[in-house]
Amino acid sequence: MIITFPDGSKREYQNGSTALDIANSISPRLAKATLGCAIDGVRSDAFRPIEKDCELKLLTFEDADGRWTLRHTGSHILAQAVKRLFPETKLAIGPAIDNGFYYDFDREASFTPEDIEKIEKEMNKIISENLKEERFELPRAEAIAYMQEREEPYKVELIEDLPEDAVISFYKQGEFVDLCAGPHVVSTGKVKNVKIMSVAGAYWRGSEKNKMLQRIYATAFEKKADLDAYIEKLEEAKKRDHRKLGRELGLFMSDELVGKGLPMFLPRGYTLWRILENYIRDKEIKSGYQHVLTPCVGTVDLYKISGHWDHYQQNMFPAMKVEDETYVLRPMNCPHHMRIYANTSHSYRNLPVRIGEIAHDFRYEASGTLKGIERGRHFCQNDAHLFVTPEQIKDEFAKVVDLIFTTYKDFGIKDYRCVLSLRDPKDKVKYHDDDEMWNTAENALRDVLNSLGLEYTEEIGEAAFYGPKLDVNVVPAVGAEYTLSTCQLDFCLPARFNLTYIDKDGKERTPVVLHRAILGSLDRFMAFLIEETAGNFPAWLAPEQVRVLPITDRTMDASHAIAEQLQEKGIRVEVDDRNEKLGYKIREAQMMKIPYMLVIGDRDVENGVVSVRSRNKGDLGAMTLEDFEKMLLDEINARSM
Repeated sequence: MIITFPDGSKREYQNGSTALDIANSISPRLAKATLGCAIDGVRSDAFRPIEKDCELKLLTFEDADGRWTLRHTGSHILAQAVKRLFPETKLAIGPAIDNGFYYDFDREASFTPEDIEKIEKEMNKIISENLKEERFELPRAEAIAYMQEREEPYKVELIEDLPEDAVISFYKQGEFVDLCAGPHVVSTGKVKNVKIMSVAGAYWRGSEKNKMLQRIYATAFEKKADLDAYIEKLEEAKKRDHRKLGRELGLFMSDELVGKGLPMFLPRGYTLWRILENYIRDKEIKSGYQHVLTPCVGTVDLYKISGHWDHYQQNMFPAMKVEDETYVLRPMNCPHHMRIYANTSHSYRNLPVRIGEIAHDFRYEASGTLKGIERGRHFCQNDAHLFVTPEQIKDEFAKVVDLIFTTYKDFGIKDYRCVLSLRDPKDKVKYHDDDEMWNTAENALRDVLNSLGLEYTEEIGEAAFYGPKLDVNVVPAVGAEYTLSTCQLDFCLPARFNLTYIDKDGKERTPVVLHRAILGSLDRFMAFLIEETAGNFPAWLAPEQVRVLPITDRTMDASHAIAEQLQEKGIRVEVDDRNEKLGYKIREAQMMKIPYMLVIGDRDVENGVVSVRSRNKGDLGAMTLEDFEKMLLDEINARSM
């Protein structure tokens, strides 16, 4: 049989050779590193015979699919350890996930910290036993009987729900057998370094109607140094978690009586919010945007016309009947802006029309996906819609891209990538069904990105339901990348709303719409900033830029006078006039991450100076208030990060 490798080279091998055999023929070192393989693009066991010509990729830990394969076996090792220690436990599912794996268990008693310690120890024992992985298949009836005999009801349910023509496979390692599609590494000894990370509750099959199971999360690495680095990164993530810092810095809060996913911004948090809002609104005004204010609800009919009701209803809150109309909380404000455009007639001479809004939107998010202000059920979009002629698409798109990148420069954002998000042509439910429109829009956007010289990757199935988009994905200080900014090209909604303009020839034409969000949602952008800076906001963003610390009651009046002078210059300042020791006040100001402290003692008042302490540089010594003002204002105006 002929094997084709990723570099295009071909070699002939005996039918029935395994990927491990092939790896060994190239290099014993490669064979040792091989964890699995991809045959014609499909993940497979490296120990299974290959019987025909194919394209073969050998997977190591450097490959995402290689890590997935190793961690998939890790989940079986975890389940085997639990069954050895607690044989009455029932097995549910155990997939590999980003950075690790988990397994769901049905057990009457909760797993204690002592249990977890024992499970991890038993996992390491199973790894040291180097148990060989064996795959076998059974017909449906035999597979069901096999799992019934082992008293595994969840596995029986999974088998019963498989299609009639499904291949039902199992993997065996020692005494442990699990229903599994694979693939796996050749033996448990390949998994090496494991660590149980946490225990959480999880409903069977993700439904609140089903039983709550216990989910054990774990991870695995080839090298201990990599595991240690990963754990250290997680510890850093905990320190930077915007939910933790949001509480400690008094930025926002949640309240069960108000509702899940509905955070409330406190005075300090709302100060930061207003800074962001004013920043982006001012930039948009300079770029020719007109800002509007629209209601947070709309009729169901509005969203039927837009297509959201057909393609996005699962992400919307239930409709509300009011007198003879049915309303819904809006998930986005595109339809409102369409109606604003339709409110007046337009000529090609007054296009583009750029309508912007800091818009309050509401989306139904499952409780398990909620994450502070990064992902909630209420959020505020930095939204805008640009109504353009086809000839204006390139120039206007270029201006949006420039606005994104100049904004990123101001906030010191350097680690990002551009993605051209396209529809999945097979998905007629998620996407508006008009192949000609999609081909026109996708080709137009691709041409624009190429003409701008942007480097980008294409991802299928990530488009909005009405059109393709450019997503700018940032890599935060902790966690996985996510989309911060977006610009979408839309030929769909303008036609659905019968929007028109009078062209040069006097005929009516349908405009094209660019949907764009520079900061994304202010909520998510704030979460990003909190975690990027670990709460150490630069002076221009800090809710409190200066804290004045009088040493004694004798300097109290002078301290308040200093604060008033700074406030007149637009500086955000507070006086800590509590009857506490200076050391306590300084420590608290440091914990609140205030950029500057002004310590005011008798000698400072006598000499007409302030003693300056910087959060980042420590004691800066004494200087006149005027010199401090100039230094701080220069720093604020420079928007230093």
